[in-house]
Amino acid sequence: MEYDVKKLREDLVITRSWEPMEYTGWQDENLSWKEDCYIGDWSQMVEFHVTGPDALRLFSDYAGNSLEKFELRQAKHVIFCNQEGKIIGEGILIRYGEEEFEFQSGGPVWSWLEYHCRNGKYRLTAEKRDCKFKYQVSGPKSIFLMEKLTGKSLRDIRFMHLGEGEIKGVKVDLLRQGMAGEIGFEIQGPKEYGKMIYDAVYQAGKEFKIRRIGARTAMVNHMEACFPTVVHDYLPALTGDAEADYWKSYQEQFGGFSRFLKVSGSFEADRISGWFRSPYELGWGNRIKFNHEFYGREALEREAAAPKRKIMSLVWNLEDVMDVVSSMFRDEVPYDFMELPRTQWYCCHADRVMDQDRLIGVATNRCFSYYFRQMIPHCVMDQEYAEIGREVTVIWGNPGSRQKTIRAVVAPSPFKEDHRYTDLHALPK
Repeated sequence: MEYDVKKLREDLVITRSWEPMEYTGWQDENLSWKEDCYIGDWSQMVEFHVTGPDALRLFSDYAGNSLEKFELRQAKHVIFCNQEGKIIGEGILIRYGEEEFEFQSGGPVWSWLEYHCRNGKYRLTAEKRDCKFKYQVSGPKSIFLMEKLTGKSLRDIRFMHLGEGEIKGVKVDLLRQGMAGEIGFEIQGPKEYGKMIYDAVYQAGKEFKIRRIGARTAMVNHMEACFPTVVHDYLPALTGDAEADYWKSYQEQFGGFSRFLKVSGSFEADRISGWFRSPYELGWGNRIKFNHEFYGREALEREAAAPKRKIMSLVWNLEDVMDVVSSMFRDEVPYDFMELPRTQWYCCHADRVMDQDRLIGVATNRCFSYYFRQMIPHCVMDQEYAEIGREVTVIWGNPGSRQKTIRAVVAPSPFKEDHRYTDLHALPK
């Protein structure tokens, strides 16, 4: 089964978020996680709840991660691939009990797991839920804010583990993580208390210069901290022959997922697989363990032996960027609009990365970082070109539009320093 690539550029829409596009302005919001802290709403993430004797076996059969060591109230970043080793989706898997798990994610991967629950021989119960609020509080001051809110020390919460707290009389889980590459906690609790908890966090956070993150800024921290995201940086690999039965089931049950399969930018391919990515290409190869049998293992073993591409950042030449922007004001055919801080189309915007006439990579999720004052995208590129400081070029403009060759320099990924694992005990009270 093959997908018609012509459909990928049809019916693009501007993102309509579950929250406002901006609060205090995207520039100010972009500064929040560098010195202060922010609150962001990720309550729309699916909660796929699985219980039963075979719950752990289900996830072990389909995730590339090893789940042998999995403590209660621990969370893992798990990755699911198709038989060709390309990512269907990823997310956070939390273990609440010996036989109780919850997978939290965006994109269609939860429905793919549900399909295998229904069609596999597993002793379990699985259901999609929508009963929790999920508020990310991140930044160097987040620890002080959260301790003020809960009235207790949170220094013993290990990274990717759940702590417990109480805010306004409501018991909440505190998942220590850091999607901005900084100290961070995700507050989770019953959705009926969501507004009260959000308001409490925001009011208490004013002492720490908290900002609310809108949709226009939310993906910038994913770029700076190197968290590639489904749709924005790759398409879910669900269209091959091995997934044909799932595709048919999903179309019948949910009306299709073509909204997840949209692209823009100068990159072109004859097959939709050109926009698929593997864990090794996105910097997640260390998550994959071959100590168990799992879906897609053979393909990933072959790639692990000789990976061809890796993820880096690019820094675009600002003169070339300004030429694209200023073309809107000149009496000429302008280049495609370069929105700041990033495109708001719900699609995978992918641009060709070149070494002279040779295609060496694909740049995605282009963002302007107001903190670094740089235009930076992710770039999955050939290993031999993934050298910091190397000069390359990027082609800006959709097929059929006027295109601009933008000079760029290869930079580290993540682009900003990673502070997620900061020893909380070493910080002042």
